Amino acid sequence: MQFSERRNTTRWIIIITSFVIVSLILWNTYTFFQIFKHEERTKMELWAKAQKNITTANLDTEIELPSFILENNKNIPLILTDSKGKIISTLNIDEIEKDSVKLKRFLDEIKNQNKPIKVQYDSNSYNIVYYGNSSLLNKLKYYPVALLLIIFLFGAVVYNFYKSTKMATQNKLWAGMAKETAHQIGTPLSSLIGWLEIMKADNVDETTVSEIEKDINRLQTITERFSKIGSEPVLETLDIVEETLNSFDYLKSRFSNQVEFEFTAPKTPILVSINPALHSWTIENLMKNAIDAMKGRGKLKLAIENETNSIKINVSDSGKGIPKNQYKRVFEPGFTTKRRGWGLGLSLTKRIVEEYHNGKIKVAQSEIGKGTTMQIIYKKVK
Repeated sequence: MQFSERRNTTRWIIIITSFVIVSLILWNTYTFFQIFKHEERTKMELWAKAQKNITTANLDTEIELPSFILENNKNIPLILTDSKGKIISTLNIDEIEKDSVKLKRFLDEIKNQNKPIKVQYDSNSYNIVYYGNSSLLNKLKYYPVALLLIIFLFGAVVYNFYKSTKMATQNKLWAGMAKETAHQIGTPLSSLIGWLEIMKADNVDETTVSEIEKDINRLQTITERFSKIGSEPVLETLDIVEETLNSFDYLKSRFSNQVEFEFTAPKTPILVSINPALHSWTIENLMKNAIDAMKGRGKLKLAIENETNSIKINVSDSGKGIPKNQYKRVFEPGFTTKRRGWGLGLSLTKRIVEEYHNGKIKVAQSEIGKGTTMQIIYKKVK
């Protein structure tokens, strides 16, 4: 607990420090921007004075310095107009000075950027200098935006890393709990197997013994499933029809007669690389999910289709259906439409099919009020 609190404190210190650093960078950028803007204003005021000196010069006036000031402005765009707003000359806007429409638009734009400078020649005559920001100032203006974008992307990367690390830790925890559950089930299961042998020796009714034996085998399968979580399963080349039918028949015998079961498949064996325990889990999850969708009453059909390079396993029900906007969401961990449940069945099924068996699973089709077909696709062994 203390370690967790220290870690949270450290995290907040890092966040606050980062915020302070970013704020200082943005403040310094704003300060530099204002300094450069003031310097450009000073340059333009000197340019305006030089323009006045050149315009009002006579034969005895020294114009070398004013001429140097006028010629030295090579990066600040400006437009010189008369008192009536007529454009007299332009500077550093060669690309638009011949286009009157663009020139007028640019003039309106720079009027909003900087306060114009009035060049007074006498009491009745004056010109006005309109100037825009230099390319350097424009780049500096957008620098904070770029900085914020970089910081945002960096924060997103850190968040995703933290989230994935947290999820990985949780996955390890769940995997450990699953393995421990399998280990704990093993002890009473061994005892049940012993009691079963005693029942056989005492000539207990064979039907009863057979059903108990099936349930014990089922517990062994479940134990094997949980023990495989978090580890790479071993795949075997098996007949997908036989393996699927075994799981289908087991579940069929344990649900009420209000569910009508149907199984169709090719008569010949189809070889696929699967882990039998995990494949059985997949079929069980899909069938139970279908029965839940029908609220324990309806028609459930499992069909295996044999194609050239792959096989398709379709599990169809006559339940309430799934809206199209939820076709992908049904496979997300925690998504469920039931009042009770963890919402892990289809998520786990997707992981078994796609990560462990390199297959695909999807909602093949669904219609509200009529039912849903879930489809698994596996590659055949050639």
